[in-house]
Amino acid sequence: MSLLIKNAHAILTGLPGEQARRAGPDIRVRDGVIEAIGHLAPLADERLIDARDCVVYPAWVNTHHHLFQSLLKGEPQGLNQSLTAWLSATPYRFRAAFDEPTFRLAVRIGLIELLRSGCATVADHNYLYWPDMPFDTSQIIFEEGEALGMRIVLCRGGATQSRAIEQNLPLALRPESYEHYMADIERLVSRYHDARPTSMRRVVMAPTTLLHSAPPSQLREMAALARRLGIRMHSHLSETVDYLDAARARFNMTPVQFCAEHDWLGEDVWFAHLVKLLPEEITLLGKTGTGIAHCPQSNGRLGSGIADLLALELAGVPVSLGVDGAASNEAADMQSEAHAAWLLQRARKGMQAQPRYDGGTFEGGGDAVSIEDVVRWGSAGGANVLGLSRSGTIEVGMQADIAVYRLDDPRYFGLHDMAIGPVACGGRASLKALMVNGRPIVEDDTVPGVDLETMRRDAMAAVRTLQQRANA
Repeated sequence: MSLLIKNAHAILTGLPGEQARRAGPDIRVRDGVIEAIGHLAPLADERLIDARDCVVYPAWVNTHHHLFQSLLKGEPQGLNQSLTAWLSATPYRFRAAFDEPTFRLAVRIGLIELLRSGCATVADHNYLYWPDMPFDTSQIIFEEGEALGMRIVLCRGGATQSRAIEQNLPLALRPESYEHYMADIERLVSRYHDARPTSMRRVVMAPTTLLHSAPPSQLREMAALARRLGIRMHSHLSETVDYLDAARARFNMTPVQFCAEHDWLGEDVWFAHLVKLLPEEITLLGKTGTGIAHCPQSNGRLGSGIADLLALELAGVPVSLGVDGAASNEAADMQSEAHAAWLLQRARKGMQAQPRYDGGTFEGGGDAVSIEDVVRWGSAGGANVLGLSRSGTIEVGMQADIAVYRLDDPRYFGLHDMAIGPVACGGRASLKALMVNGRPIVEDDTVPGVDLETMRRDAMAAVRTLQQRANA
């Protein structure tokens, strides 16, 4: 099948430097692959997407999410808490309240929210597993992704030991056995994992939090199994100062040193957050090529801080963007996340400014990152940390994961540079089209087969149900 995107006003490619923009204005896609970019004449029987007055981006790659939290937005008990207290107040308190219908609805809502922001690939760090669970959360995530035409990377979370804050949870939510966890990883890889560059389904070894979710000896065996199976590894790390305190108290080392000691660093590993890092930890992450899923909105909402992406990237750390869970975000879409990343990296640098009489050399951080940097992190950067070598950029020979944004909302009116609108102006730009592997899955801002009003009503009913169960 041949498809032509015609007359694009601007194209951002996800590539670095001078390659970050292409004049276009046309992109030809054949059999799911970008075949040509330039001034292109339509071919006979070629499908045409008119992108006049639209801007074209590589589809976003979300490298860290908790889809089940889509039904936990704005939960009052956790709204004004920092990380550890928030975990107890919201996600841990509600975990036992989810059954198959509520879990499936939450996943669907999260995926559609991402899809409507121009996101094609979702790495979901799912940790809703417990002994003798009556439904398969992994299967549901893959099924819902397939139904929408999205690329799903299942980061199989969970724990084989408890944290102190989990001791009072219902028995149904206690840790799995180590044997069951490892066996399920092998089951999921055998059933779902596709290592091809065009893959729509991947599986990742992802114990929820390395410092707390498994004994050190098991972490080494998990890493060995992952590498034997040829899958990547992921977890949370250094989101708050509590990670530094816990690693020092329990292991007399830093969190990143602990990961190094247990074979959890390398080009096949990425961590969510990495907000609180010591300089030597940044150096070690860079030397090993270990990546980051930067989640600026969740880190801001929980008061965790702002990860130093400039220092991390300079050290050699692959950078990507993730939205984290909607229970600590409330707007879990990639346009919002990119907008926050752009602003907060500038704010972080600006906070370091000092007056000249005290040795200062700059006024603010307006030059910290560009829109092109953020697009690169959120597309090519994400594809890189996930090992999707044929995705993430708009260039000839790459898979056609492409978002065509129609800047028809007043927030975009008056732009001198329309190309930056979807990131710089915030909000949600409507989609003329979104393609995954060359297949249009959103057209004219509509997701086929999705009734948003029915979903809204279902979500309201599900929230009431979850509240009743959690408070029973």
